[in-house]
Amino acid sequence: MNRYIKIIDWYIIKKYLGTFVFTCAIFTVIIVIFDVSEKLDDFLKHSAPLSKIIFNYYAGFIPFYLNFLWPLINFLAVIFFTAKMADQTEIVPILSGGMSFNRFLWPYFVSSMILFVISFIANIYVIPQTNKLMIGFENVYVKPANNDSKAETHMQIDKNTLVFIKNFDNVQKVGYTFIMEKFDGDKLVERLMADRITWDSVQTKWRIENYSIRTINGLKETMTSGIKKDTTLDMRPVDFAVYDNIYSAMSTSELTERIKKEKTRGTGVMQLLQLEKYKRFVNPLSAFVLTLMGVSLSSRKVRGGIGLHLGVGIFLSFAYILFIQFSTMFSLKGGLPPLLAVFIPNIVFGALGVYLLIKAPK
Repeated sequence: MNRYIKIIDWYIIKKYLGTFVFTCAIFTVIIVIFDVSEKLDDFLKHSAPLSKIIFNYYAGFIPFYLNFLWPLINFLAVIFFTAKMADQTEIVPILSGGMSFNRFLWPYFVSSMILFVISFIANIYVIPQTNKLMIGFENVYVKPANNDSKAETHMQIDKNTLVFIKNFDNVQKVGYTFIMEKFDGDKLVERLMADRITWDSVQTKWRIENYSIRTINGLKETMTSGIKKDTTLDMRPVDFAVYDNIYSAMSTSELTERIKKEKTRGTGVMQLLQLEKYKRFVNPLSAFVLTLMGVSLSSRKVRGGIGLHLGVGIFLSFAYILFIQFSTMFSLKGGLPPLLAVFIPNIVFGALGVYLLIKAPK
C-alpha cells in the first residue's frame, strides 16, 4: 500500500507541475503575440534595437505578466488535470483503495509549496530586476515622457528640515528654485534659497548654485551668499522620479528604506510603497488558496466532461485577480490599510476553498 501511495503522489505531482509549465508556455506565446502586434508601431517609431526588444523589454515583460497571471495559470492547471482525472474515473479507485481525501490532497500541497517558493523568490529578488529592464525600455522606446521634470515638490528630509523644489529635471538631475528651511521646534532658524541644485553622482553630493542663507537667532538675523556649495542631503534623484511604475522596479531593501524615509517626508506615496512591498510577500500564498479551491471544485465527475470545470475555474480565477485590483484601489482611494488590502483576497477565497473542500466528494 505504501508503495502504491508513493506512486500516486509522484503521478499527481508530475501532472500538476507538468500541466502548470505547459499552461505557462501557452500563456507566454499568447501574451507575446498580442503585445508584439500592439507595440510594433512603437518599436518602429522610436527605432528600438532588436537586441533591446528581446533582452530588455521581453526579458522583463514575460516575467512580469507571468507573475501577474500566476494565480490564473495555477488555478487552470489544477482544474484541468484534476477534472481530467475525475472524468477518466481515476480519483474514485484512489479513494476506494483506502486513501482519505485529505491524504489525496498531500501531493497537491507539495506541488503548491514548490510553486510558492518559486513565486516568493521571484517576487522578492527576480521580478524587481526584470521590471527595471522593462520599465527602462518602455520609458525610452514605448511611451517616453514628453516632460522629464517633476514640479512643485515639497519634502521633509528629517524632523527639523523641509525642502521645496519648484522644478526637477530627471534627465539632467538638476533642480530649479530650491528652498531649504530648518526649524528648532516650531521656530525657523535657517532658510536657504538657491537658483539651482545639481546631483553629483561621482561624489554622491548635491551642488547648490547661486545661493543665499538667512540665519535667525532670536531677534538677530544674518545673511550670507555664495556661488557654489557642496552639501550632503538625505534625498536622491530617484525621489523625484516622474514614472508611476518606478516602485515595482525597486528592490525590496530599497522599498523598505523608502518607506522609512516616507514616514518623515510625507510626500503622499506611502500607500503605493506599502502595497508594493506587501504584495511581494503575500501574493505567493495564492498557490495554496487556489490549489485548495481547484481540487475541491474539480474532483467530482460531472456530465459534459471537463468543460464545466474549466468554465467555472476561469470565472473564479478572473474574479480572484479582479478582487486583488479592487482591494488595491480601496487601499489607494478609500483608506483601507495596505496590509489588509493584500490579505483580503486570500482570506475570502481561502474561506471559499474551505467551503468547497467540505462539500467535495469524499
